[in-house]
Amino acid sequence: MRTIEFIQIVDTVAELCIEASCILPDDVNKALKDSCDNESSPLATSILKDCILNAEISKNEMMPICQDTGFAVFFVELGQDLKINGGDIYQAIQDGTAKGYKKGFLRMSIVKDPIFDRMNTKNNTPAIIYLKLVEGEQIKITLAPKGGGSENMSSIAMLKPSDGRAGVVDFVVNSVINAGGNPCPPVIVGVGIGGTFENAAFLAKKSLLRTIGNRNNNHHYATLELEILEKINASGVGPQGLGGDITALDVHIEYFPCHIASLPVAVNLNCHAARHKTIIL
Repeated sequence: MRTIEFIQIVDTVAELCIEASCILPDDVNKALKDSCDNESSPLATSILKDCILNAEISKNEMMPICQDTGFAVFFVELGQDLKINGGDIYQAIQDGTAKGYKKGFLRMSIVKDPIFDRMNTKNNTPAIIYLKLVEGEQIKITLAPKGGGSENMSSIAMLKPSDGRAGVVDFVVNSVINAGGNPCPPVIVGVGIGGTFENAAFLAKKSLLRTIGNRNNNHHYATLELEILEKINASGVGPQGLGGDITALDVHIEYFPCHIASLPVAVNLNCHAARHKTIIL
């Protein structure tokens, strides 16, 4: 069994918070550049170029891509043969988040109570942690900072099984159209289908981690992703909701078996600053 020190995880997560907030993933950057070649609107093209320039400045200056440095959402795969010396994985990630957001001068966006005491926690914790136990003696940590503008445009529906494919397509496309410019398009559209109410939402969020252009392994869902993407980009919403051909950079679907009486569908949008970063210890 391998042993890793608690403080090593804390320090690694701290740097992860800073880098994820300042460096746009290569696949997202490439998708923005490709969009310029496929956009017919001069205004929309100008907006896309500004997004690209903003990402370049952010990376070079190590400054946040967006002032909303988001809710820290972690997807963790913990090897069952790895022992953490000096504390537990949950506390290490919380401490690392607090350290990183302070060290990087990242905006603190979390309030300690959603209704009765909306006081800022002043260190951007607690983070949300999805933990999965896997084989091996490594730990894989992925951070996806989630801004409020795109998160607020999430939606979920408990469709009837008889609604089928057409019902899913209509719900997803209409969710993006109704969101308009609020999630700062061009967006990446995460879709979760199946499972239960909360599982569908988790699948939608997790799907946003997939590399742009990487289709679902199931060819039926891969085809569905492309169909929905085409319809969204035909909507005319465009970059920042000001019109154009490119409303979404991609659509990612994840699915799970579901109850015979259910068809849950969740949509989680990510703005053009689709920030995420992974480390393996």
